[in-house]
This record gives sequence, structure tokens and C-alpha cells, in this order.
Amino acid sequence: MARLPVAPTQSAVKLRGDYALAGPDFRVAQNYDGYTADEQAIWRTLYERQLSLMGEHAAPEFMAGLRLLGADAHRIPVLEEASERLKRLTGFEVIGVPGLIPEADFFAHLAERRFPVTVWMRRREELDYLVEPDLFHDFFGHLPMLAHTVFANFIQAYGAIGAHARSPAALKMLARLYWYTVEFGLVHTSRGLRAYGAGILSSSGETIYATRATGPQRIAFDLQRVLRTNYLIDAYQKTYFVLDDIEQLFDSVLAADFEVLFSQAEQPGYEPDARLPGDQPASLSVS
Repeated sequence: MARLPVAPTQSAVKLRGDYALAGPDFRVAQNYDGYTADEQAIWRTLYERQLSLMGEHAAPEFMAGLRLLGADAHRIPVLEEASERLKRLTGFEVIGVPGLIPEADFFAHLAERRFPVTVWMRRREELDYLVEPDLFHDFFGHLPMLAHTVFANFIQAYGAIGAHARSPAALKMLARLYWYTVEFGLVHTSRGLRAYGAGILSSSGETIYATRATGPQRIAFDLQRVLRTNYLIDAYQKTYFVLDDIEQLFDSVLAADFEVLFSQAEQPGYEPDARLPGDQPASLSVS
């Protein structure tokens, strides 16, 4: 079996998933009948709580995708059903995985328009925070945006770029890009600032903090700035990057020469709360 990833935390944590059941590319069956009544209840609690925030805080592309997926609060979704819907919409397949998977396998799946979703549910004491991404984070947080063609194309392009990144420094740059967009991205809309990142939209606390709080700085998206900015794992972000629209994300990555960018990967990273002369503050307008 390939080397397993490490959990994204400051201290050593054993990964929760059952990797013994995974195939060579880390796929596993969902085993839907294995979910307990309490896990179904936890899904309902999380879904209802987050859905109540989405109209005011989520990007319209996210809201549209959530409707198109056909999921609801009544039951944990069946991954095969969501996969069929996404394939018809943007050509993306949903595959089950035991949890975090190695970077090479993750990039390979994205490049082939396959999105890995963790099959296990968090415990009740982890409603507000957990170290590893679970089914709720991956499904509710990530899949709605994959129903948007431009965003789905960005994810595939990101996977293809990652598949050719070799040095640890280059991989670190790509991790920053994923973190500050796919996980913690914000976007301007006609109704004000909204979130499209899964790490924000699957967390009740960070949903409000990222879009409304006066504490963090919000900077207009700049690819090179993002690639050099370190991030926080166990706390709310000090900095968020704001797109003019979702198309800007795909266009900026498509136009970039990553061979040149990767050649600069050894440059020191910026601190998560760094304020640079060239930063363009993003407005915090609300409807």
C-alpha cells in the first residue's frame, strides 16, 4: 500500500479511516447500511444547522449546486446517487475513500474528474470541529461547487498541475492554493461577500466569521500572493482571499506558468496574518 498521509494538525494524530479495505487508488465502498441511527441524526443536525446559514453566507453557485445534488437533511446521502447527478452536470465522479489520501493519488483522481469523499461520519462531540475531513465536510462542503462547470474545470486543472509537481516546496505551494480557495475561499457577489470554500461552509462558526467578522483581513485574490501565504490549521484564518467571480479562479490558474512559479518555491512563505504593500483590501459589503 502507498504511504498514508498525515492528519492536518500540529500534533501526531492517528487517521481514523479503515485503510485496510482500500483499493490501490484508495477507493472504498460506502457501506451505507453500516451507518448507525446516531450517525444519521448527526448528519441531520449538521445539515439543518448549516443550511440555515447558507442563504446569507454562501455563494449562489454553491446554493445552486446544493439543490442540484438532491441531498437533504433526512438521511446521509448515497455517494453513487450523487455521482450520477454530478456526472450529468460536469462530468465529475464521486468516489468513496477511507479519509485523507496521499497527494499523488489525490491529484490523480482530480485530474481524471474524480472527487474523493470520506465515507465515515464524525462523532457527536465533534459537531463543531474535527481534525480530519469526514463525510459531511466532503459532501456538503465540496460537492455543491463541483456542479458548477467553471469550478469543476478548475479542480481538474489543479489536479493535473499537482500530478506534475515533484518537490516538497512545490507541493506546499499547491496546498496553499487549495487551502485558500477550495477550502477557505470567498467571492464578491451582487448580494455582497459570500463563501464558496468547503472549510468555511461546513463550519457554523467559520461561516459567520469569514464573511462578517471584523477581525480577519480580506485581500483581493492574487495567485502569487496565495501561493506564498502560510495558513492556520487549528484556528480560524487570519487572512481570506476574495475572488471577483468564480471564473477568475480558473482563468488565473490557466494563465499561470507553474514551472516558473515552482522554480520560486523555495522562497520564504508569508505569515498567515502578513500585511504587504501590494495587498488590495476586499470590501465587506453586505446586502
